[in-house]
Amino acid sequence: MARRTDKPAFTPFSDDTMVQTIGALSIENGTARIAVHGQIEITRDRAGLAQARDLKRAVDAIVRALAAADLPDSVGDEGAEPTSTLRNPFS
Repeated sequence: MARRTDKPAFTPFSDDTMVQTIGALSIENGTARIAVHGQIEITRDRAGLAQARDLKRAVDAIVRALAAADLPDSVGDEGAEPTSTLRNPFS
């Protein structure tokens, strides 16, 4: 029997908008890189087991996406947001 989930599937490297949150841990999707921020406390109970499984699913999906791709040696700054100087509105 398939497990029903209300969360949309986390598809690594598919867009620059999706964020998956597990506890206080955020996994921010990107087309060139995925950022992981925050912390998670996995407790020794059913809630902790659920969080551990969610974390494992996300990491496994990232590994599968990387393993299936023709990867460069490094992305370097490729895909990084361009920077520009803005006028200070308070000056």
